[in-house]
Amino acid sequence: MAEVRIDKWLWAVRLYKTRSLAAEACKKGKVSCNGQTLKPSHVVKVGEVYHLRRAPITFSYKVLALAHNRMAAKLVPDFMLDVTAPDQLQLLELNRLAHAAGRARGTGRPTKKERRDLEMFIDPTDWIDDMDDFELDEDVNS
Repeated sequence: MAEVRIDKWLWAVRLYKTRSLAAEACKKGKVSCNGQTLKPSHVVKVGEVYHLRRAPITFSYKVLALAHNRMAAKLVPDFMLDVTAPDQLQLLELNRLAHAAGRARGTGRPTKKERRDLEMFIDPTDWIDDMDDFELDEDVNS
């Protein structure tokens, strides 16, 4: 059976979008196994559990089979098992809820019309000043 590098395996099982991103994560110390950070050239072994640090949690994956080429998302469960601790997943959910509570769903940047209405509400005197410059000719026939 051929050997597979960790950066290639992480890319093949779709944990990273490109192989170079997987290699960069290894170089930055975000990929570990048994408490040791791994280099991109580390050889993957079936049965090992790899830990990926992605803020705010650490994901854990057990290798079920070696993957040499990138695969369809449906095939990924045949090659790895997500063994991330439940407390880590709960932390991820709490983080997601904290960001979602920041603003109401569907609201965001105002449209041009909404912005104008808002400016008019905040400072309604702008249009009044325009009326002061307007002069009526009362003596049109004189």
